[in-house]
Amino acid sequence: MKKISIIEVKELTRVFNGEVTAVDNISFTVEEGEIFGFLGPNGAGKTTTLNMLATILRPTNGTASVNGFDIHEDPDSVRRSIGFVFQDPTLDIELTGRENLDFHGRLYGLSKKEREERIAEILEVVQLTDRADAYVKTYSGGMKRRLEIARGLLHYPKVLFLDEPTLGLDPQTRRAIWDYIQKLNQEHNVTIILTTHYTEEADHLCDRIQIIDFGKIVALDTPDNLKATLEGDIVGLTFKETAEAQKMLPILNEIDWVNSAIPVSGENSQAGMSSMIQMMRSMGGGGGEMMPAMGGGGGGGHPSMPKDPEKITEAMKMMAEHGGLMRSFRNIHLLVDDASKRLPEIIKRVDKVGIELASVTMNKPSLDDVFLSVTGRRIRDEQGSMMSMFRRFRTMRQARGGRTPR
Repeated sequence: MKKISIIEVKELTRVFNGEVTAVDNISFTVEEGEIFGFLGPNGAGKTTTLNMLATILRPTNGTASVNGFDIHEDPDSVRRSIGFVFQDPTLDIELTGRENLDFHGRLYGLSKKEREERIAEILEVVQLTDRADAYVKTYSGGMKRRLEIARGLLHYPKVLFLDEPTLGLDPQTRRAIWDYIQKLNQEHNVTIILTTHYTEEADHLCDRIQIIDFGKIVALDTPDNLKATLEGDIVGLTFKETAEAQKMLPILNEIDWVNSAIPVSGENSQAGMSSMIQMMRSMGGGGGEMMPAMGGGGGGGHPSMPKDPEKITEAMKMMAEHGGLMRSFRNIHLLVDDASKRLPEIIKRVDKVGIELASVTMNKPSLDDVFLSVTGRRIRDEQGSMMSMFRRFRTMRQARGGRTPR
């Protein structure tokens, strides 16, 4: 049976203040009944994209349709077709759960009978019937999130947008929310668009994942296909000192059977890393240019330091110039075939240089490794930058004031 596209995005772009490109000419489709994930760090453009699809924010260029309605020509029909659970809490904690839902139903023009029936039904779905008449300020974080999901579903939307739905929740509550999301999708056939910076969340929930970084789509495929692009095993080397790791990087890159050697730092600045990736691309390194086909395995290179010794030296110098980019660089991740066989040789190479390893790990590729491969850094559990906070404030102010963004 032919699959129906419920969302179509064409060359969507959003530039703030004429200079900050938050979303950069992206195109993709979402199939009806799919759980489609946006995976990326804070500030990558995930929320901005959702805001444009929900007609909260006007694109600078490009267009999109949701449930067959153009976001420019028929925004009211788009809004009637979607539910939205925002990243930040938007419940009125001085009202009960039932009152919050009733207020939402009134805004969408549901009759009293429709509201009463739908509220009873949706409270049962999210298992909040017994707390429906308690004030929201007495709810736990997980209960509040479930109520927000219930509110987003109240008016029978075709598409539900979930913007970081488990942000700030404990692992047990996060897992419970995952179960609710899957139940909604499977039992109620709701198409779900999910943004997250938790790789395990995207892997567990999503039929397809779109990795977005600096406003660009850098990979798009199923979780299994994305992981399959990294053929081989991941060997993680941790050194005691940054200087030791820096010394070993070019040596490891000279080994023929090392497919990729990536320096890993938990403190890399996005701006510095972006410059490094661009520099690596110009030198012939991988630089994260993998772009799987939208419906298939696809594939491409793995970002690594250039193989040429002179270019390695130049790369190291440039990385050192970008705001202490290499300050905490004590880790190198190697992508190798048959790691269990190659591990003794890797340790022998390090030993030969007179360096003692702090630790060694060996794993099959994960989505976190895929993200590292296509962006050059680990996805981090970080707070939003000042720029992303400014974007959010400006978006909400424009929405409330009814003014068209410049």
